[in-house]
Amino acid sequence: VRLVAWEAAVILALYALWQWGAEAAITSSQGAIGHARWIAQAERYVPLPTELWVQQQFVPHPLMVQVLNIFYAVVHVPALVVFLIWLFVRHPRQYARWRNVGALLTGACLLIQMVPVAPPRLLPDLGFIDTAVAYHQSVYGPGGIRIAPQLAAMPSVHVAWAILIAVVVLREASGRWRWLVLAHPLFTVVAVVGTANHWWLDGIVAGALLGAAIVVESGSRALTNRLRLRAATSDATDVVVAPEAVVQRRTLYRYMDHNGAETLAD
Repeated sequence: VRLVAWEAAVILALYALWQWGAEAAITSSQGAIGHARWIAQAERYVPLPTELWVQQQFVPHPLMVQVLNIFYAVVHVPALVVFLIWLFVRHPRQYARWRNVGALLTGACLLIQMVPVAPPRLLPDLGFIDTAVAYHQSVYGPGGIRIAPQLAAMPSVHVAWAILIAVVVLREASGRWRWLVLAHPLFTVVAVVGTANHWWLDGIVAGALLGAAIVVESGSRALTNRLRLRAATSDATDVVVAPEAVVQRRTLYRYMDHNGAETLAD
């Protein structure tokens, strides 16, 4: 019970820190549109359909658009919570490792998000539609670019968490049904792009950060294990030496009692 309470407290603290960081990351909208246009131009060299093309495939279908809006606004946090509970219950030995990877990943995303980047939907001149506003499902409300948190579009935490969930489930689970988890990051990418909330590059960077977080966590864990092994080896050496010293002292005392103190003094 204590362990469960402790882990719940840790997760809540990390979530509160993420919420606070997301609010504090963007202090100005200056440069957000320019950075977004730079991404749009850079992506011309990426062999992917444009975000505008993806959105245009859904716009004629109101129900599909509304489903994507709801998915974007609602699913990412509950999905992460369910994933962490599953990992804690079914794979407790691996829980701490992947929790730390998730914390590193989210922290790295927040650092990069301090640079304001406007999402595609705030560039209507390029043809994008703010589908959430159009269907009164926006989590930001009116205000456009003046709503600072929505300028933390690079990288996409939605995509980062979705890829994390898929990677861990595929690695730790053993059933053949585990491959269905790939639907989560795929649908997440479709949702964030189809609603014009993120650029392709936002998701690509998120995936790269996950790889970096895994490497950092693995390296720090290996270093910690080496330090613990060294400390344990040192303690073991002390334990071996100490009894010998005690035996020697006890032997010397018996010798003194048998022969007398004056004989030893000579």
